[in-house]
Amino acid sequence: MTSDERGSDDGMDEALALVGRRPRPAGPAGQDPASGPAVPPPQTSPGHRHGTAWPEARAAAARAGTTAAATRRPVPVPLGQALGRVLAEPLRALTDLPSFDTSAMDGWAVAGPGPWRTAPEGPEGSVLAGHATTAELADGHAVRIATGARVPAGATAVVRAEHSRTDAAGQLHARREVVQGQDIRPRGQECRSGDRLMPAGSLVTPAVLGLAAAAGYDELTTYPRPRVEVLVLGDELLTSGLPHEGLIRDALGPLLDPWLCALGADVLGVRRIGDDAEELYRAVTGSAADVVVTTGGTASGPVDHVHPVLAKAGATLLVDGVRVRPGHPMLLAALGDPADRYLVGLPGNPLAAVSGLLTLAEPLLRALAGHPAAGSVPFSVPVRDGIQGHPQDTRLVPVLDRDGAAVPLRYSGPAMLRGIATADGMAVVPPGGARPGQALDVLDLPWTAPATGQGVCFT
Repeated sequence: MTSDERGSDDGMDEALALVGRRPRPAGPAGQDPASGPAVPPPQTSPGHRHGTAWPEARAAAARAGTTAAATRRPVPVPLGQALGRVLAEPLRALTDLPSFDTSAMDGWAVAGPGPWRTAPEGPEGSVLAGHATTAELADGHAVRIATGARVPAGATAVVRAEHSRTDAAGQLHARREVVQGQDIRPRGQECRSGDRLMPAGSLVTPAVLGLAAAAGYDELTTYPRPRVEVLVLGDELLTSGLPHEGLIRDALGPLLDPWLCALGADVLGVRRIGDDAEELYRAVTGSAADVVVTTGGTASGPVDHVHPVLAKAGATLLVDGVRVRPGHPMLLAALGDPADRYLVGLPGNPLAAVSGLLTLAEPLLRALAGHPAAGSVPFSVPVRDGIQGHPQDTRLVPVLDRDGAAVPLRYSGPAMLRGIATADGMAVVPPGGARPGQALDVLDLPWTAPATGQGVCFT
């Protein structure tokens, strides 16, 4: 178990005694029995003690993702695989929509003024959707027509079935005035071939998929999804059964995979790694992922190996600690020069890890995927009740939406998931807290953000 899971100063949030930082015990150097001290011992970094302001940390993650995204080549994907991706080029109509004059209703296609002579009953005397007709409709004649069918040449209007009657002589009469062109969808009414339907950078939602299919597309050119591998760290984690004898269930493995997927990532896998620096180093440097996400080990305790491993790997720390509660030991590092891979280090406490997801992982992944809203705050709402804040740091607090007001939830300690499990979002509480009625920014959770097209795990 890492020190940030054993009651780091994030635990002070839970008691709301946020008055400073407790000293951490210095741990022994990480050693490999065969090769000696290959990984440097854990150290406390100045950035970790003070950290980056929360808005600046999110902006830094978005910038990193945007820079890397510029080097990623767009890929064509079938429509069935494009949901949740971002268009790399404008969506232009490949045909007129509709591509021919179409009946908007079931009824009669008529030519000229009525009454009209009707064609014989039956399929041969009707115009059906999906069946072409070459016969021109002569003036004074009518033919049955189905919704979506091609309007025959010569037709001047469609009379709805409920607005018509047929007399004993087989003549069709309209029950109300017939206006030329009524209930006909003219060719090109929605768009003409070549029209721009969606700009580059648009999120591919279900509606966009339908529009693309209607416009003649079999595949879309999109930005590739970032590949992510999750490394869950700790000797004390169980994958099944009840906690016992100092062992606890791994809550983050089941949480992270679908959460990252809902952010548009392709999750290559979730691996569990013990408190072993060399094993972690091999996993980080050997990963094929664009982004490696680790849990725990980001502080400065005896088995907190993330900082030493990054130092050995020659990584560049872009964010080293964030002034946010819970979750301040989070970090973002660039792996490689130039930076083409990243590591997001999340704290080991569950809600602290969620804080890290929202602060660093979400803007990084959205930007890598070409999402235009990377790093933005979705909306602002008044808070119903006052929220106690940290003197210097931002707080992220689970809230419910109740009649347009954010209601803070009780179970918001760094080790708790009960609050976030029922939340509609996470309120961003500035240093010093918030008074009742004060407007706060609220971060959407992936499954509560239908307006962004997110909220499902895209496969």
